[in-house]
Amino acid sequence: VAANSGKDKDSDASGPVVVPSGANGQDSLAIPVGEEGAKSTLVVWEDFRCPACKAFETAYRPTIHELTGSGKLKVEYHLATIIDGNMGGTGSRNAANAAACAQDLGKFPGYHDVLYENQPEETSDDYAKNEKLLELAQKVDGLDTPAFRSCVEKGTHNSWVDKSASAFRNGGFSGTPTVLLDGKNIYQDQTMTPAKLKQQVLEAAKG
Repeated sequence: VAANSGKDKDSDASGPVVVPSGANGQDSLAIPVGEEGAKSTLVVWEDFRCPACKAFETAYRPTIHELTGSGKLKVEYHLATIIDGNMGGTGSRNAANAAACAQDLGKFPGYHDVLYENQPEETSDDYAKNEKLLELAQKVDGLDTPAFRSCVEKGTHNSWVDKSASAFRNGGFSGTPTVLLDGKNIYQDQTMTPAKLKQQVLEAAKG
């Protein structure tokens, strides 16, 4: 019930769906990082308020950055708002909107990482506050601009985030993060490690 209760209240505020620059995939709900021609694709469904997502990011980030940087892996980030549904509040959605605003300026990867590095306690809805999201933007070179501020304050991509959250709810996923490497759920694979992920991606790149 909690997950649905957030849905109705959000629909009051729904404006037109404004897709972030460069978003692609079905309904343009994926934010791509890495080279289009990479042989392997990692699909990541995440929520900026979700502690398990932060744990995944912390463990896998260096490997993911290395593989996207070398052209071997592309990542498609999908933003969910599951903690808003579970705990109440709007921090998941507001942070996702801000990340989409960063994408408009070509700064998504840096801001994405900063949001996880500074993630508040799950019960604390700090990311609902625009000033917090704007303050963290100062940690990313060139992000703290009038265009970014206006996009955050207006909630320019809120309806897009809501659409992404609906796709997550309708996708039959068990929770965040959901991480799929070339369609296989690696987050549920207890034997998966960053080293093993790297090995699989490098083998696919050879093939």
